[in-house]
Amino acid sequence: MLKEPNRARAAEKSSARETLDSLVWALVIFVLVRTFAFQAFQIPSSSMEKTLLPGDFLFVNKLLYGAKLPFTDIRLPGLTHPKPGDIIVFQFPQDPKTDYIKRCVAVAGQTVEVRDKQLYVDGVLKNEAYAIHVDPRTGERQRDFFGPYTVPPGNIFMMGDNRDQSYDSRFWGPVDLKLIRGQAWVTYFSISWDDKAAFPQRLTTIKRIRPERMFRWIR
Repeated sequence: MLKEPNRARAAEKSSARETLDSLVWALVIFVLVRTFAFQAFQIPSSSMEKTLLPGDFLFVNKLLYGAKLPFTDIRLPGLTHPKPGDIIVFQFPQDPKTDYIKRCVAVAGQTVEVRDKQLYVDGVLKNEAYAIHVDPRTGERQRDFFGPYTVPPGNIFMMGDNRDQSYDSRFWGPVDLKLIRGQAWVTYFSISWDDKAAFPQRLTTIKRIRPERMFRWIR
């Protein structure tokens, strides 16, 4: 029969083991969710204004297009395919370690053209209520005049909603489907800060929390 001190030590070990097991399972679940379901993302620039603002924090839904298996190009079956109008997080083609967020304006086989800032897809002028132009004609052909350009198989064409302040497929080409992270889903937090400051220094420039932008579906 155990003596009282031994019983106490055994109970402490059992409690510590249960706590450790809980932490391990919590970590496993977190990794699985982040890898295959949802991932947090923060908007660093103004290229998606007014749809998304610098300081918006959002979740990316990986289930819709199918999550990639870690360290491979193998993608699990998704629920749907990227389509024009979707806001998508992807690996920047010229630096896959960096994530970008833009709006898909055309998919494989469609022809994109920009005429004096207006977007045409397959020759049809698109009515884009979300797109804004903040500068007069810049004289940059890629920004104000582009194409016509036919999106190749296995790719999508991405543009920022803030067309005059977006570095996008007009400059560096289409995005391979293999580089897609997922679809922007919902904002869960938002703060106003000086987005010209470098991170983490910008954290000291926080002006206010924006509750009106929290828990908003992204369209």
